[in-house]
Amino acid sequence: MGVLPTYKPMACFLRSRHMILALPLIWIAFTYPATASDLNLSLKEAIEIALSQEGSTEVQIAEETIREVQARSQQSRAELLPHLEASIGYQNQTRNLEALGLQPSPLFRPPTLVGPFTTFDARANLTQTIFHLGSIRRFQASKIGVRVAETEKEHIEERTAAQVARFYLEALRNRARLDAARANLELATALADLAENQREAGMGTGIEVTRAQVQVSNEQQRVLGTEQQYRQSLLRLLKLIGIRLDTNLTLTENLTNTPVQVADMQEALAIALRSRSDLQAHQKREEQADLDYRAARSDRIPSLSGFAGYGTIGSGIDNAIPTWNLGVSLELPVFDGGRVDARRAEALSRLRREGIEGQDLRHQIELEIRLAFAGLNLAREQITVAEEGLQLAQQELEQARRRYQAGITSSIEVTDAQTRLERARENQITALFNYNLERINLGEAMGTIRSMIQ
Repeated sequence: MGVLPTYKPMACFLRSRHMILALPLIWIAFTYPATASDLNLSLKEAIEIALSQEGSTEVQIAEETIREVQARSQQSRAELLPHLEASIGYQNQTRNLEALGLQPSPLFRPPTLVGPFTTFDARANLTQTIFHLGSIRRFQASKIGVRVAETEKEHIEERTAAQVARFYLEALRNRARLDAARANLELATALADLAENQREAGMGTGIEVTRAQVQVSNEQQRVLGTEQQYRQSLLRLLKLIGIRLDTNLTLTENLTNTPVQVADMQEALAIALRSRSDLQAHQKREEQADLDYRAARSDRIPSLSGFAGYGTIGSGIDNAIPTWNLGVSLELPVFDGGRVDARRAEALSRLRREGIEGQDLRHQIELEIRLAFAGLNLAREQITVAEEGLQLAQQELEQARRRYQAGITSSIEVTDAQTRLERARENQITALFNYNLERINLGEAMGTIRSMIQ
């Protein structure tokens, strides 16, 4: 692809007395885009580009989601690590002892106002969770959450690869339609010339020439329409894989009848249960939900933590003396207004929901496998019928063309044969497209779309 030109001596220009001459060059470089580039692209290369760091937007977002989940896991781990805080304070203050509860008595009459006096305190405090089962479970769940995000990214990559394959396949179909439309236009032009020759030879009529010219006009319209559809499909493919839309894209593959390397539906289902990344991600989510539920139940268990502090305190920096504190703390939840019970009920509900969704996902995978196999079987039959129909339509047109050229029949028979040939070509393109689309559907259903495409 084209890139913007760089100007290494730019800084020298700006520092020199020729800065005014350099500014127009800089403006041109950043105002006018780089020229469009040519790109020959296979399906495998298109998928590789889409899955690169600068490719599909969904893949980039999935990568950022992994970083976000990793950061949350680090936050969960922080609850189990030591917390060290340092503080330095210096204050000058006065105190009203009477307001603090020191009332005068017959034996002692304290002053009402004390101060001003200064206090300097420099201290470091350390706290460490010794045992908190709920925090341990939540940290374990957060680590599984990271693996869930990584597996979901693999699923997004599989889904993106399948989407790229479908867009690429759509572009191949539109190109095949364009080639067929151009072949139909050439045929219509040749038949129009034949009609003109027949009229000049006294074996045809003016209406036959007009009919042939109308057919040429119709084919020209079809060529223009299919060209527009082909360009649109290329633009959609470029947008999906993250390449500049002004790239001159050329597809290096064609619609083919590539066999599927799977013996039967049971084998495909077994592969899918092993390979589907969304199923693996869901299994990890179930494990994460189970740990969250166990963490919520563990909040009723007492927790133990230790603390220590060391510092100096005095009326000033010069006369501060060291002091320290050290101890352990045992916390036993007694009553929190039902917060722990509500959290446990929420976690249990999520765990049950994940189990229901997991069962539904397995059924969905089996459905997709069955639908893909049914579509493949039908598409194979369509290809066989379409190829036979194309051969028959070509033979019919050749026979009608010879009969018309010999003056045995009119051009209507040729026009009818021409129309059936166009339909046969479209049927073949549609059959090949449907077959390859079902191959993509089967690869996505099995979770092996990237390995299927070589």
